[in-house]
Amino acid sequence: MGTDNRKGVLYAAFTASMWGFMAIVLKVITYELPPVTVVWFRFISAFLLLGLYTLLFRRKDFGIFKRPPILLFLAAIFLGLNYLGFIAGIKYVSPSSSQIFIQIAPVSFALSGIIIFREHVSWKHVVGFLLVLSGIGLFYSEQLRDLTDTGENFTLGMLLVLGGGLSWAIFATMQKALVRKLHPNQLNLFIYGFCAIALIPLVQFSKFQDLTATNWFLLFYLGLNTVLAYGSLALAIKLTEATRVSVIITLNPIITFVSMAILTQMNVPWIEPESFSILSFLGALTVLGGAILVISAGWKRKNSG
Repeated sequence: MGTDNRKGVLYAAFTASMWGFMAIVLKVITYELPPVTVVWFRFISAFLLLGLYTLLFRRKDFGIFKRPPILLFLAAIFLGLNYLGFIAGIKYVSPSSSQIFIQIAPVSFALSGIIIFREHVSWKHVVGFLLVLSGIGLFYSEQLRDLTDTGENFTLGMLLVLGGGLSWAIFATMQKALVRKLHPNQLNLFIYGFCAIALIPLVQFSKFQDLTATNWFLLFYLGLNTVLAYGSLALAIKLTEATRVSVIITLNPIITFVSMAILTQMNVPWIEPESFSILSFLGALTVLGGAILVISAGWKRKNSG
């Protein structure tokens, strides 16, 4: 594995860790704020943080606002739909179950890497990827049987998260094309700013008045999470194959699972507890084994002609 590929793997792993914790924080904050208001705060705080960095180190990147490509507008819209779909869905389902359905995102993105970008996949990659998918299914099998009894709200939450996942796959595919010509910092700076402005009419600013210091901390964490996770994701996509990136970020449900298991054991009052089984742990091992197989198999780009 070359230096760039190793860096890409590390960036993707960091993104996975950030997203693993984010699902729990989003669930907690939706007890206090409407989903759209939370999404706006994530975008505006991410834009301000990244804007400050750009002002200090990459001022030329502000030039993206002069004449942004149409594809960049579309990428921003689909990332906004991803944020809205996921947080609106997580209001009705648990952090762990939301991580089941959001896996439609990396799976769909991997398909785009193979079909659109013509990335090479050997039998080891296929087996590893299938292990990842089957492990996730086993990981949550017993929970799904329990959760589907909760009725229409769960179904609505599932559909919203699935929609958000598909929106992310479209966004990431567009980003893969855009990052060939534009720096990731330019892309993220424009996307955060565009989404922050577009959502202003839907924000309930009055809701911020009653927030506690803890809630403000969670909101700022989400903003920082957005900058760091998507900055790392853009670099990962630039440095290595879409298929590999998608497999690595598929690991983020494991982080959510472990975190929720610890919180449930501690009986914390600020989030609903979850129950886990031996099958869940077996699924986790299957996911990890599949990812290791894919990453260590030796990846090669397929020549485009």
